[in-house]
Amino acid sequence: MSEIEHLKYPIGNFQKPEVITASHLMGWIKTLQNFPDQLRELLATASEETWSKTYRPEGWTILQLVHHCADSHMNAFIRFKLALTEEPPTIKPYHEDRWAVMPDVISVHAQVSIDLLESLHARWAVLLRSLHSDDLAHEYIHPEQGKRFNLAEAIGMYDWHCRHHLEHIKIALKS
Repeated sequence: MSEIEHLKYPIGNFQKPEVITASHLMGWIKTLQNFPDQLRELLATASEETWSKTYRPEGWTILQLVHHCADSHMNAFIRFKLALTEEPPTIKPYHEDRWAVMPDVISVHAQVSIDLLESLHARWAVLLRSLHSDDLAHEYIHPEQGKRFNLAEAIGMYDWHCRHHLEHIKIALKS
């Protein structure tokens, strides 16, 4: 793996287990629940120049990463609720790269999104812990990827997403 590839995917790509167990789910939900606190702790002493640091050349800034996580996880929460209430919904993809340069990203302090993530993840964790095996089998269709995702797999993907971007921020803080 090249250095740029390592910086882009410092924890590797998401690897779906062959069988998703209750233990996987419990760990993944714990990651989601703890993510806002980990972000808050990691960035507690961030200075103004910290927010513009990047984890790789051409990569997003720490500020953009934090706001991206809020955008992505809001979309994910809605996708979960749609999957639980519709048979099976086709979700709406969005252009993450375009969202990352909008005024509410480049002009708003990261604390706003950290606070949002704290509330969102509190609700998301309650929802996820309430799901039974039948619920976890619910799916949504991702039209860009031409694939169905069941909620058990999606929980794992967002566990990965949290850890992936925490690692990006850690790399950027060291730069």
